[in-house]
Amino acid sequence: MSEEALKELGAHLELKRPDCVVSWDVTHGELNVDVAPANIAGFVEFIRTDSNSRFSSLVDITAVDYPDRAKRFDVVYHFLSMYQNQRIRLRVSIREDEMLPSIVSVHPSANWFEREVFDMFGIIFSGHPDLRRILTDYGFRGYPLRKDFPTTGYTEVRYDEVMKRVVYEPVKLVQEYRQFDFMSPWEGAEYILPGDDKAEAK
Repeated sequence: MSEEALKELGAHLELKRPDCVVSWDVTHGELNVDVAPANIAGFVEFIRTDSNSRFSSLVDITAVDYPDRAKRFDVVYHFLSMYQNQRIRLRVSIREDEMLPSIVSVHPSANWFEREVFDMFGIIFSGHPDLRRILTDYGFRGYPLRKDFPTTGYTEVRYDEVMKRVVYEPVKLVQEYRQFDFMSPWEGAEYILPGDDKAEAK
């Protein structure tokens, strides 16, 4: 799919659904559309049925955590149109305390994707028929893919030979050592990594 065709599709979607499309761009040969949270289900229905797009296959739903932003999460939807041989990525930015409408009524396959996003990030999808954890254990505390979730977790699970059962215990490791600058060690770390001194000496 040429970049020009993707730009035409982006312009078409913005023209037809200005109530849904906040902005769009073509980056690295892919069409990205930012969608208003309240209108996500209607827009997904539109791109599924519109003759110029026909994105009938939901490939994935995931999220990205930006703890320093007011709208902390980007919920990201990937769709495929086998009719037009095109892909599209939808992004919805929401606050931590904001709910997002479920798209299960449009794509039943979104059921488990939305449950996974809820389990890993704590994002609530209103109107979901069975929103509960899908990967973590019952009673699990926290959301593992949030950037402020401790790498050790909060609970240790082990088998106790004396009690002859699995026991849950709080993790006793100190968490204060963790610093969240969210930067790669190769960009802006305040310490020198092994070998960096050699590069400066040249």
